[in-house]
Amino acid sequence: MEALRQDTRGIVAAPRLLSRVRFRRRAPAPALRRHVEHYWLIDWDLPVPYTSRVFTHPCVNLALRLSDGAVESEAVGPLHRLFETRLSGHGRVSGVQFRPGAFRSFSGAACSPAALADRRLPLDEALPGSRDAADAVLAAAGDDARVAALDALLAPHGPVPDAATARAMALAHRVRTDRTLRRVDQLAHAAGLSVRSLQRLFATVHGIGPKRLIRRYRLLDALEHATTEPRPDWGRLAGDLGYSDQSHLVREFTAAVGVPPDGYVRTLTTPPPSEYSTGAAG
Repeated sequence: MEALRQDTRGIVAAPRLLSRVRFRRRAPAPALRRHVEHYWLIDWDLPVPYTSRVFTHPCVNLALRLSDGAVESEAVGPLHRLFETRLSGHGRVSGVQFRPGAFRSFSGAACSPAALADRRLPLDEALPGSRDAADAVLAAAGDDARVAALDALLAPHGPVPDAATARAMALAHRVRTDRTLRRVDQLAHAAGLSVRSLQRLFATVHGIGPKRLIRRYRLLDALEHATTEPRPDWGRLAGDLGYSDQSHLVREFTAAVGVPPDGYVRTLTTPPPSEYSTGAAG
């Protein structure tokens, strides 16, 4: 089964996480790839607990966790806040990251995108009837078996594409890849829609508005620069990402991550206390 290039975008202080866990990404079955970005697998054996933190992509993730005999399976919607998980002892997570908007093709009427926005729900509530398949994922041994079990978990629930979902997914992908799209009116013009029509489409399919989705991708870029560059040029980066000025970027970064950009960069070279927070999912 196909392994994917490791991508830690969105993981807060990714180097600290990777020094403590095994993290890898795997491709889903071909029939699922237009709607599922990737599967993510994490395993750990920690003598000291560790809190993971992630600035999530604007999409739905499924997380099936087995930790010291305890199990938990949940659907995590697009979050405004950081996604935090405490890792301790011995455990693993098998996860699914959908493409933005794609979960609508699986969940049907069981759980609307708006119902998942800024929420974490039990998996069987988001995908009714998935409990046995979730148990099979948790019981699977080896990466190939875990990936096959995740394929089997999703297959009965879709995808069932429709025109509105496909259009909203394409627009989200355009925001993700076209850094010149910085405002809602620009995106509406590119889509041939009024701003109000674009907002309704996003509310229906993504569960969040286009302004929030645009900001989320720009902040993901800022976090990636802060994590990978020793001395980021925040003024230049603010202009490149469409912020009005450097202070605008600093305010939004601080609100999202919890510390200012320069403070965040310093934490990457400072030894953490025994339970320092970093990132872990999706």
